[in-house]
Amino acid sequence: MPGPGKHRRPKQRPIARKLAVAGTGGAALALPLISATTAGAAVTQPAAAPAAKAVTLTAVKPAVAKAALPLTYSVTVGDTLSKIAVEHAVNGGWQALYEANRSAIGSNPSIIRPGLKLSIGAAAKAAAAKATGVKAAAAAKPATTYANNLDGWIRQSLDIMARHGIPGSYNGIHRNVMRESSGNPMAINNWDSNAAAGIPSKGLLQVIDPTFRAYHVPGTSMDSYDPVANITAACNYAADRYGSIDNVNGAY
Repeated sequence: MPGPGKHRRPKQRPIARKLAVAGTGGAALALPLISATTAGAAVTQPAAAPAAKAVTLTAVKPAVAKAALPLTYSVTVGDTLSKIAVEHAVNGGWQALYEANRSAIGSNPSIIRPGLKLSIGAAAKAAAAKATGVKAAAAAKPATTYANNLDGWIRQSLDIMARHGIPGSYNGIHRNVMRESSGNPMAINNWDSNAAAGIPSKGLLQVIDPTFRAYHVPGTSMDSYDPVANITAACNYAADRYGSIDNVNGAY
């Protein structure tokens, strides 16, 4: 036991002594432990993002425009409006081609002279658009019904003539029909000079076949005995030669 009045210095426990050595100013400082393998290693920076690749845009080439139709065409021997329209892909066909050149061709689209200059470009395209509009308007209207007699044949012929710009009146047609055939669509002349030549006059207005074919109006029958086709072809011929069927008062 220790003597009286003396205190024995308490021994510090190893753990306390170690803490005192590590302590600074009485406060314990906890130091991080760094392994030998990492103590001197440089801090690894985050990997840089890959540089964006430059994208080369290929310029879009404009569509190659279709070759434009030639503006004019010179008629040659053997040409027809239908043939020209097909060969040059005229929008609207021969009807549009005729409408675009009506003033140059005249009242009969079946007759075109070699050397005649026809517009088959923009003018024909405009005519086709107009024709399409007319057809659409016509389709909206109810179809006209014609009587199957002389009155109905004349009225139907007049409507067709109006669409083709062929002049003529009801009275002018009726007067000539009654003189030529008395209203019989199957009438035929087998005794005059035309008959002797093998091309007798036929139908309501007594038209010979060569004249009928030359002045046939598109959209009507190719039968020269057909009453409507016969009237319109005869009126077309009379318009070309006399100005109108109304000016015919005798053999023509």
